[in-house]
Amino acid sequence: MKYDIIILGSGPGGYVTAIRASQLGFKVAIVEKENLGGICLNWGCIPTKALLKSAQVYDYLKHVDEYGLKAEAIDKDFGAVIKRSRNVADGMSKGVQFLMKKNKIDVIDGFGKLKTGKKMDVTDAEGKVTEYSADHIIIATGARSRELPNLPQDGKKVIGYREAMTLPAQPKKMIVVGSGAIGVEFAHFYNSMGTEVTIVEFLPNLVPLEDADISKQFERSFKKSGVKVMTSSSVESVDTSGDGVKAVVKTKKGEEILEADILLSAVGIKSNIENIGLEEVGIVTDRDKIIVNDFYQTNIPGYYAIGDVVPGPALAHVASAEGITCVEKIAGLHTEAIDYGNIPGCTYATPEIASVGLTEAQALEKGYELKIGKFPFSASGKAKAAGTPDGFVKVIFDAKYGEWLGCHMIGAGVTDMIAEAVLGRKLETTGHEVLKTIHPHPTMSEAVMEAVADAYGEVIHL
Repeated sequence: MKYDIIILGSGPGGYVTAIRASQLGFKVAIVEKENLGGICLNWGCIPTKALLKSAQVYDYLKHVDEYGLKAEAIDKDFGAVIKRSRNVADGMSKGVQFLMKKNKIDVIDGFGKLKTGKKMDVTDAEGKVTEYSADHIIIATGARSRELPNLPQDGKKVIGYREAMTLPAQPKKMIVVGSGAIGVEFAHFYNSMGTEVTIVEFLPNLVPLEDADISKQFERSFKKSGVKVMTSSSVESVDTSGDGVKAVVKTKKGEEILEADILLSAVGIKSNIENIGLEEVGIVTDRDKIIVNDFYQTNIPGYYAIGDVVPGPALAHVASAEGITCVEKIAGLHTEAIDYGNIPGCTYATPEIASVGLTEAQALEKGYELKIGKFPFSASGKAKAAGTPDGFVKVIFDAKYGEWLGCHMIGAGVTDMIAEAVLGRKLETTGHEVLKTIHPHPTMSEAVMEAVADAYGEVIHL
């Protein structure tokens, strides 16, 4: 079987790449060993957002009196919440199946292994091996939950994100190790459902990659919601011999033993690059990543890689953009390399976090003279009316030329607001241009304009 392009993996990198390649006139096949849509649609981005929506609705119900309403016997059905999440994921996966048919993309079920000569063996569920060939092979195998030597996952008491989405019963106590997006989103979900949650972070701040002001606000909000926060702490060992888990946590003050039903390890991800034939083909890797150029060509002609298996942010929207860039380059279109300095990051806990560009510390380290503006949602009419006044928008500009260096938000719905900053930075928008762009009232998005006004000493509503 010969194709123009074969893609190994059908996550948001793989299936988006396949569709764009088909649009460009290529004969395309996609190889998937599990479910179309990959981790994102089936075990990541989408089902977690369904869980978080249930948590948000439950939280609203518990506070209906604050909106002048009354409700009695408020409760949750944990099993039904999990089932809804799985149904949402299944529906999205079926949607990808439809898109494959619509775009005349062949879906090959099985485990793909690269061979020299731009070929691939695919082993199906029965063990039958079929060889395929293509002019171009794109690796998009994604990543999985990373295991630490002192935190081996047994899938029952010490778990990763996949098990956290389908627990048969709600735990009374949970320890979450790691406060990146995965860790804080699950910590928020289980805390909202009524689980007693402790989050352990090795670094001094929660969500440590964010701007320091965002991290501090987020930690205050998390503590206020009832999550126990342990920063500058590390889990040294875990004992699972009893009914639950006992974790030895090293803190600044010494060791502390935490007991819980479940420990969720959210300490990062591990690229899926084993046993797919990289060594046989001679494709170069470094520190768990496949090395590629600006257009995702590996060191071996005809073989490419995108998404979580290459250096850069391990985000669904990045994988999709890389795949589109890759096939457009293959097609001979004029395409620009991706600007990795303008990638938005979003965290969907409560409060939400969204950011793009440099943090204040990074901008200062680069030697910029800064104009910084902040606008709190407590001064936003829309936020106050919605009952979500916590959080703020922070903008960072280069004082000399007005370049929009960074934008950082924390609050309700900010993940839907950050695209304004991403687009503005892409178009090299200055602070004055944002300031003179009329924003609708009353909206949460006004806070962006107001924060910029604050940076330039023209803020109205503070």
